[in-house]
Parts: sequence; C-alpha cells; structure tokens
Amino acid sequence: MKVRDVMHKGTVWVLPDEPIAMVAAMMRSEDVGSVPVGENDRLIGMVTDRDIAVRGFAEGCDPLQLTARDVMTGPITYCVADEDIEDAVRLMEIKQIRRLPVIDHKKRMVGMLSLGDVAAHTSQSICTETLRAVSAHHA
Repeated sequence: MKVRDVMHKGTVWVLPDEPIAMVAAMMRSEDVGSVPVGENDRLIGMVTDRDIAVRGFAEGCDPLQLTARDVMTGPITYCVADEDIEDAVRLMEIKQIRRLPVIDHKKRMVGMLSLGDVAAHTSQSICTETLRAVSAHHA
C-alpha cells in the first residue's frame, strides 16, 4: 500500500508571517492539530497546537504579536506520495512524529499522513507499534 492511498489529500498551509491566532483559528475550523508553513513554494516548518501552547504562551511572549515563523518546528520531515506506507510509518516512529506532510516528485505538498490514517488503513500490529514508538517518552 502506498502513502497516497491513505493520506488526507489537499492539505492547506500558511505563510510564515501568519499570526498564530489565525493559525489556531485554521486548526479549529479544519479540525487539525498541525499546519504546514511554506515560503517561496517550499515547506519550511510545521506549527502544531503544542507549538502554539509552549512557544506562544509558556515562554512569556505576547501571543498576539507572534507569527507562524516564531513558533514553528523545523526542519520539516516529510514523505513522498508513492512511498510504501510501511516506510513512512517507520519514519514517523524514528522521528516520533504524529503527522507527516506528503510531497510529490515535484516537491509539491499533496497531503498529510496522520496516526489516524495509519490506524484506519493498516493492520492492528502496525498501528500499535507505531503508536507506541511515536508516543514513547522523549529522552
């Protein structure tokens, strides 16, 4: 099975100068926990709900003055749409990430692969192993 068979297609992204309040509103309206950040037609980072909470509030900054660039995580880890799902899952496990942007061979983002996608489309053993690895305590 290929990544393109299980990913969410048509994912949106934001510019790095987008205020985090707008990023959070997008997360709410799209019912997602992360939004890719792009600049000059390239992915440069990812803003997660955790990034907003930890970097936007917990560090004592004024969140109304912060942008996606201020709180994003980078460099970005991604997979390719025609890659085997097992390879993408291993990457998620190694990097301990729950959401993986998907690009095509022209380096254009075409979707997002999440733990939910893995759970819905793979065997229970792969799903269990992936969840355990991704959720393991960070050293």
